[in-house]
Amino acid sequence: MRLVIVESPAKAKTINKYLGSEYKVIASYGHVRDLLSKAGSVRPDNDFFMVWDIKPDGRKRLNDISNQLKNCDGLLLATDPDREGEAISWHIKESLLENRMLGVPFKRIVFHEITKGAIAEAIANPRDIDQSLVDAYLARRALDYLVGFTISPILWRKLPGSKSAGRVQSVALRIIVDREAEIEAFRRKEYWSIEAKFEAKNGKLFHAKLINYIGNKLDKFSISDGKEAAIIRDSLLSGKFSVESVETKVVKRSPVPPFITSTIQQEASRKLGFSAKKTMQVAQNLYEGINVDGETTALITYMRTDSVNLSKEAIGKIRSLVASKYGNDFLPEKPRFYQTKVKNAQEAHEAIRPVDVDISSDLLRGKIPIDHFRLYDLIWKRAVASQMASAEFDQVQVDVSDADKNVFRANGNTLKFEGFIKVYMEDRDEQQEMEAEGLLPPLARGDKTPMKNLEALQHFTVPPPRFSEASLVKKLEELGIGRPSTYANILQVLQDRGYAKLVKKFFVPEIRGRLVTVFLTNFFSRYLEYDFTADLEQSLDDISNGNKSKLETLKNFWKEFCESVDLTKNIKISEVIERLNAALESFLFQREDGSVSRVCPECKTGELSLKIGKFGSFLGCSRYPECSYVRRLDSSAPTKDDSAVAKSSDYPRFLGVDPHDNSEISLKKGPYGVYVQKDKAGTQTSKTAGKSTKGSEKPLRASIPHFIDPNNVDLVMALALLQFPKSLGQHEREDVKIGIGRFGPYVLFRGKYVSAPESSAIFSITLNDALELVKKHNKHAPATRKQSQTK
Repeated sequence: MRLVIVESPAKAKTINKYLGSEYKVIASYGHVRDLLSKAGSVRPDNDFFMVWDIKPDGRKRLNDISNQLKNCDGLLLATDPDREGEAISWHIKESLLENRMLGVPFKRIVFHEITKGAIAEAIANPRDIDQSLVDAYLARRALDYLVGFTISPILWRKLPGSKSAGRVQSVALRIIVDREAEIEAFRRKEYWSIEAKFEAKNGKLFHAKLINYIGNKLDKFSISDGKEAAIIRDSLLSGKFSVESVETKVVKRSPVPPFITSTIQQEASRKLGFSAKKTMQVAQNLYEGINVDGETTALITYMRTDSVNLSKEAIGKIRSLVASKYGNDFLPEKPRFYQTKVKNAQEAHEAIRPVDVDISSDLLRGKIPIDHFRLYDLIWKRAVASQMASAEFDQVQVDVSDADKNVFRANGNTLKFEGFIKVYMEDRDEQQEMEAEGLLPPLARGDKTPMKNLEALQHFTVPPPRFSEASLVKKLEELGIGRPSTYANILQVLQDRGYAKLVKKFFVPEIRGRLVTVFLTNFFSRYLEYDFTADLEQSLDDISNGNKSKLETLKNFWKEFCESVDLTKNIKISEVIERLNAALESFLFQREDGSVSRVCPECKTGELSLKIGKFGSFLGCSRYPECSYVRRLDSSAPTKDDSAVAKSSDYPRFLGVDPHDNSEISLKKGPYGVYVQKDKAGTQTSKTAGKSTKGSEKPLRASIPHFIDPNNVDLVMALALLQFPKSLGQHEREDVKIGIGRFGPYVLFRGKYVSAPESSAIFSITLNDALELVKKHNKHAPATRKQSQTK
């Protein structure tokens, strides 16, 4: 009898049914040992010797294996077919040898799908443990350990309250923080388009956009303001238009490759709303086996892969299914083969596909859990579509012009042949956009096309979007950072450490994440560079392929890394804080009135500075304890307006244009909360929201009071807020003003502050209303408000 070791009991159960009584299959439940979790577990001065510690449950698994081996004459290590799987097998073998528990021959077997044929083939072709794959794993563990256990203590000392720093996670966090800086620095740009509806011979209307004006080609930003757009629009009203040209061509769209780890995480996020972690958990179940009609059945191939290849056998079965189910018209003449676009991809595995393509998702409806059904449905459809014929569209482009060389262009698309779209479409938004262009009526050159409607339409550019789980995985993949098996963990760690959070499915950096990123870019910039991290991933791949030495790679890294660490030893916390103050000045010291100042608003003489403790970050006054001013910064702190937090991914949000002077009005969010900002046309802002460049006027701002939901702020309300404080008129030759201050709405009369109602009624208070409030205040309360307001 031979003993077979796999990772999970589900996988063991599935394999057991394919093997006879000559085999016993048990699970190791993953790794049986790990690096000892304390300093010194990786020893650079001893050729990076690593100290391993057998886990408590790992000890039990090893004893189980040892007991089973007493009745066996061979050991087959059948863990997953990747670096991690190779490492699990290596750890089991090494632990058994070190504890003198291994007295029988052992071999390694691998398979990419759990089927009777695949397992039989693997058993017939055993091999030794691949030491190159193990070395790549060991190098990665050593690098991650050395970075984490070296930088993390520095972070804890120099930046109190910080969590650990990871080699790859820190780079992913930088991507999120950099994108936030782009959004804050974004300046909306106005542009206009001239669009018309023309009538064809058959009386049907079609839509077209002006592309040439008096012979001059127009680009996106050629018409920059409403006045210019109105002049152009009015000049076209009397034109006599006819069809100048009609161009028709057939456009083909090819299917996308079958899923790899990164693309299945992206697509499951877009179409199913799954997190990366959930996608991999469900996929793992589908790979290891799931109950179908009372029998455990493995439904997909191995799900951690960056190869887009399919086996010849799988391609043949898919092509047969396409021909029988959809007809020969949907079958391309030759099989499709794909090339990966992933940087540093490893092509040893297959793409993710159904184990048996004849088991369509329709056959599983109602037989497996709904999440498993939905993910399998995606996998099945994508794999089948990848071997189908291209979709074909009739694309029509029509230009209509007048005698003054003004040209409008209309585009239309008609789906001529469904092809792979009959089964699967990767990007639904793209499909809807293409279909939205729709059909054009029959048109021929020379046809008269009377203009029936003409509009000048205003547009604004939009800021780059925050990263979703799907788009962040795609970015990491493009940069060559991380590996298929690490993406889900990277995203989860960023959230667990409080460095970033998901708001409406988009990543927003926390204050802590910003501080850590600024610290690392100031003192360990080399190790946050995208190319450096990707090159290190390539080195690990070279080790796994046997083309590079593990020891040499670690030595080269450690030498440079130690030099960077030595430079930070004498850095004082005060210097770190000042670096953070300088780098985040506009974000940290943004005042309620829009100015950027470090002068303490409480005592007017002290200087504000960032303060960091284990319970969070805040701004404090240099005159403490004489001045006790504190401003909490942590976005994780409770707020009065939970809805504002929930909508924080909407900032900055453009509200419109002030009709009086064409200034742009936006809703933004800073460390003091949500506010509205008025930017005069032509002004520019720096990378931190709202800070004017040198020589430009400071933008006008107004904070959103806590009793107003920021989600309800529109252009009208924003303009009203920007008017505060405002005069309501005079009484007994004295101004009566209404405003909103630190303590809420107030009426100011004869130097005395009187509280006003905390509600939207503040916008409609009249002079008489204000005087009535003053009268009631004088009758019932002492005049102490002035001191608190002006303190």
